[in-house]
Amino acid sequence: MSMLAGIAWISILLGIVQAGYITVDVMRKPQHMMPIMNVVWPLIGLYFPVFGLWSYWKLGQNKNNRETPPHDHHHDSHHPNKPFWQSVFVSTTHCSSGCSLGDMIGVPIVALTGLTIAGSTLFADYAVEFVLAYIFGIAFQYYGMGRSKKEGAGKAIKDAVKADTLALVAFEIGMFGWMALVHYLFFAQPPEPMTAVYWFMMQIAMMLGFLTSYPANWLLVKKGVKHAM
Repeated sequence: MSMLAGIAWISILLGIVQAGYITVDVMRKPQHMMPIMNVVWPLIGLYFPVFGLWSYWKLGQNKNNRETPPHDHHHDSHHPNKPFWQSVFVSTTHCSSGCSLGDMIGVPIVALTGLTIAGSTLFADYAVEFVLAYIFGIAFQYYGMGRSKKEGAGKAIKDAVKADTLALVAFEIGMFGWMALVHYLFFAQPPEPMTAVYWFMMQIAMMLGFLTSYPANWLLVKKGVKHAM
């Protein structure tokens, strides 16, 4: 086994263990005010080794159920009980987890169907992953703020699209940029989707997507388009 493959296995297994731990923890102490975060945090742990678990302990763990109900995103630009950067960080976890879930589902679909676009599996990955990431991202946004309880479905979806589109595109720019480097530059032969090295590269891509999405979420929250979480 090469050194890179060994590192890849360590990172992937660490992510799986983290996701398992967080899943058990949120089952024991669920976040009632924003139930979608019970899905978000395990996903963050899955692709963000070490830092994902640390951020859950510091920002996501439900201590004594002391949660503040979400407010209408049109009226509050930040959460009054936490620093602004932390609110934006949690909003970014929410956005990026929906994107990453779509990306993780998209890869095996392309691999198993043999789909290509312009003769390229990478372009097929881009198309399928973007569509799925958009669907999950909007769904997470839709349910995350409880809009389905307050508004009609049409307006709720419109608000979710408005709040999440820029952040989602920013996430995919970071992720797809890294995927292009992996495909065309870093390897003489790109790693196959069923290998540990491939999914390690995907972990890195999702981390970079998180980083490129953070400024977009900052802007959306600052402008009041998106709720600070």
